[in-house]
Amino acid sequence: MTTLPTESRPLEAAGRRGSPRRLVSALWLFVILCYLYCDVLGFYYEPHLRELLAGQVGSIAVTQGFLLGSAVLMTIPMAMTLVSRVAPHSVARWATVGAAGFMTIVQAASLLVGSNTLHYLYFSVIEIATTGFLAYYAAFRWRGDRSGEG
Repeated sequence: MTTLPTESRPLEAAGRRGSPRRLVSALWLFVILCYLYCDVLGFYYEPHLRELLAGQVGSIAVTQGFLLGSAVLMTIPMAMTLVSRVAPHSVARWATVGAAGFMTIVQAASLLVGSNTLHYLYFSVIEIATTGFLAYYAAFRWRGDRSGEG
């Protein structure tokens, strides 16, 4: 009888969702897409588009410094997709706790600035829940394992 090849690591050992590293990396990708699509939808809202074309976001001037700060801020979750997959377990775990905690605070604080559209509130709830879960999961649930996958 012919048997099909199996993975070197049985599915039972990896859990139903795969390794914790895959889950964490996938959640970082998910939240990045939420950040991105929320911003893209903002371009379709005429009052926001007018503000952007005038060089303003609420009461904040869109300067080179503002754009650089925004780029650095969004680099954090982008980098975490890689860090969560390739860094040693303790580095990936605690970097996730720190980055997710920081991004949760930043997103929650953004709700206190200016007026918010319904789509922004919708995505903010998802983003805060996702990064909050990432911080919780990494701090309290993501334990290393002997295979190095943890």
